[in-house]
Amino acid sequence: MVSTEACNSRSFSWLVKSCLPNPHQETRRKASLISRTADNVSPENHNLKCASISSLPDDLLLECLSRVTSSSLPSVALVCRRWSQFVTSTAFYSLRRANDLLRPTLYAVAVSDFGVLSASHRFEPGRPWKTVLFTGAAPAEGLEASSLSHARLVALDSSIYVLGRNASMRYDIWSEIVAPRAPMFHPRKKFAAAAVTGKIYVAGGSRTAAVEEYDPGSDTWRVVSEAPKNRYGCIGAAVESVFYVIGGLKIGNGSRTECPRGEAHMYASSMDLYDVETRAWLRSRHVPNGGCVVAACAAGGYVYVLASHAVELSFWRCDGRRSGPGFGEWCRLTSPPVPAQVRLDGTVRFCCVGVGESVALVQVVGSIDDLLRRSGRSERGLKDGLVLVYECRTGEWNRGSDLPEVLSRAGCVCSEC
Repeated sequence: MVSTEACNSRSFSWLVKSCLPNPHQETRRKASLISRTADNVSPENHNLKCASISSLPDDLLLECLSRVTSSSLPSVALVCRRWSQFVTSTAFYSLRRANDLLRPTLYAVAVSDFGVLSASHRFEPGRPWKTVLFTGAAPAEGLEASSLSHARLVALDSSIYVLGRNASMRYDIWSEIVAPRAPMFHPRKKFAAAAVTGKIYVAGGSRTAAVEEYDPGSDTWRVVSEAPKNRYGCIGAAVESVFYVIGGLKIGNGSRTECPRGEAHMYASSMDLYDVETRAWLRSRHVPNGGCVVAACAAGGYVYVLASHAVELSFWRCDGRRSGPGFGEWCRLTSPPVPAQVRLDGTVRFCCVGVGESVALVQVVGSIDDLLRRSGRSERGLKDGLVLVYECRTGEWNRGSDLPEVLSRAGCVCSEC
């Protein structure tokens, strides 16, 4: 058994070497057997001593590899095809969870013509952002940056799925492999997406109200329902077996905003609930006091919503625990301490991500520099990629580590690794 403490560079080198075939091993083995037989040493016992880690049964090898440190997993996946399949398997992820080796981690992913850029960060003292660039990953796989513009990120086990208008890809955070995946049936932009019970659901952002379901195992999409409201600019979240389609504006016959002012406002402050198990839509919920939902996420059985009221922001929590008596009840929380220089005029984009059971993160992303230039002001300490962390247990906001400048406009998602 390989312990977590023993997974340093030297011990890991031994693991790699034990898996690779040695052309001189057979010659040395025969010579050793002759010598030991002369000394009355049992050949059977010697064979046990010479066994390599590659000769272990799948279950034992999987158990050993599941205890390797996260930083060594990309190298593990490169040893051989067998190890690569283990690292990317569901059983491997389950073993790391059972051994309490998974930690909620915030990921920021951006796609450009130069490749895929990813950064990860854990909310631990002294931990900086870790940035990885996959140079040429998108062009090599036939993925253009324009096809993944306005993409939504969805985390499922050790994979992050980047869903674009007419293209999709998967980024495996352990093997650090980027690969294309089947695109959605209907081209979408600014749509809702979330992972529910092992599958991915998308809705809105298209001229059709179709709700699509993605099966990662078969890499296939299918239409499973029709949404009661066809929304543009909506946000997705998931609690238990319910897919939440939150906010946005109504998509009309020829215009995204072709609806009366009151109805548009109703869309912007409401959400539709789709039960993926019963294939039924639950009663719609509205954010108290109206407002326009600009960010939302799920964490610890609740849905957190950030709403804009033109001159101020409000922060809300909706109980998503269906087994409890408070299902669907709203509670107003302390508003985030957004700098006063940030105007709520649509120039700044907000992204809300649930990180773990007790932390919800609101990340402020946008063209703040452009906003300040237009207003003729220059404020110190204000930049793109400002991160604010809300501690759900204490109800307090704290300043997080800012995003790297090259990722200030990236999409964010939480994954356990």
